[in-house]
Amino acid sequence: MSSDAVVEWKQWHEHRVESVSAPYGPLALTGTHWLEDHPDGRLPGIPGVWLLDGDAVVLSAPEDGPTLDGKPFTGSVRLGADTGPVDAARVGLGGRRLVVLVREGNWGVRDYDPDSAARRAFRGIETTPYDPRFSVPGRFTPYDSWRVVRVDAADGVRRGLGLSGELAFRLDGLEVTLQVAVQDDGRLWAVFADSTSGDSSYRFRFLYPDAPDAEGRTTVDLNRAVLPPCAFADHFICPFPPPGNTLGVAIEAGERTLR
Repeated sequence: MSSDAVVEWKQWHEHRVESVSAPYGPLALTGTHWLEDHPDGRLPGIPGVWLLDGDAVVLSAPEDGPTLDGKPFTGSVRLGADTGPVDAARVGLGGRRLVVLVREGNWGVRDYDPDSAARRAFRGIETTPYDPRFSVPGRFTPYDSWRVVRVDAADGVRRGLGLSGELAFRLDGLEVTLQVAVQDDGRLWAVFADSTSGDSSYRFRFLYPDAPDAEGRTTVDLNRAVLPPCAFADHFICPFPPPGNTLGVAIEAGERTLR
């Protein structure tokens, strides 16, 4: 076993724990409120009136209400979707951040609170020590065109999941294939389950292999399989694995469950 690989993996794991337990990490999410569920614009536990207006959300804030770009404000403001880090969201409420999001045309507001019960209760992530047999060469083959499949999500709603191609690799002598998406930074993203899912590991996990080279080659390092955001807070809408991504092998590697 390469000592460099172990050291890099340990650093990766430490960074993951820091990221998920950060003040505005996934443990801080206390609510996702869809505007269509609140036609009067009143969101639970959030002051002001939040109404959809075309391609934006209009927030009408009372006195002593939310802040805008770090400053108190009253009146109304049009808000687009927040696409940056949570701590850069335009609207705040004390230490909380109110993040505007849109999914398949549905607009909502997420409430991140650094003082959330989940963040205070966090004790770490059960993670299997690095095992070199779970880091193998892979080859990405893009589809002729981008595909969208409908899959169940963690909130019980079926949504579209965009897929870009297939990632093939061998694990313990078996040929394995995953349907994957290509992210904006070129990295791949797979949502998968295996024979340990729902037993000794969470019901499904995410994997982010490095961007493939011109020949489609990349490394499939299942030691870096991670828990999806919905493992940390019930208010995320993580997609379940698409057809073919529930593997009949045991991936006893990477993040498994919360402690």
